[in-house]
This record gives sequence, structure tokens and C-alpha cells, in this order.
Amino acid sequence: MSTNNTTKRPTHRINYEIKGRDGKTARSIEIGAAWPHSDGKGFSLRFDVTPPPGSYISMRGIERQEGATEGESQGA
Repeated sequence: MSTNNTTKRPTHRINYEIKGRDGKTARSIEIGAAWPHSDGKGFSLRFDVTPPPGSYISMRGIERQEGATEGESQGA
């Protein structure tokens, strides 16, 4: 399996959303990362843990600071 990543750093975070009784997100836990394919037709995903079946999963873009390089830490 090959990975066609355009960057070495992930562009999105994958989160497991825990819903409260009112149906709104009560807590969001980061469980992985995603990189876009070079052809723009999908993502390569890496999960650090597997969420329970039927769980709500979201993928959010990572905001980068202007002027930051690939090797710099962005902080959470």
C-alpha cells in the first residue's frame, strides 16, 4: 500500500465525538490524523485507537500558523 501524501504533516485531525444527553457534543477526543492524496481524491487515515461501533467521528482541518515550517511544533 502506498501513501500519496502531499505533506509530511497531517492536514486534518480525526476526533471521536461523545454526545451528551441533549444530543450535542459533550466531549471531543482526538484519535487520529489524515493527509490528502496528491490527486485530491481522498485521504490517507491513521487511527491511534479505534472508536466503538456506531460512534460519531469527525474530521477537522488543522490550522497552521503563518510562517511555520514543517519541522516546527504547532501546539494543540
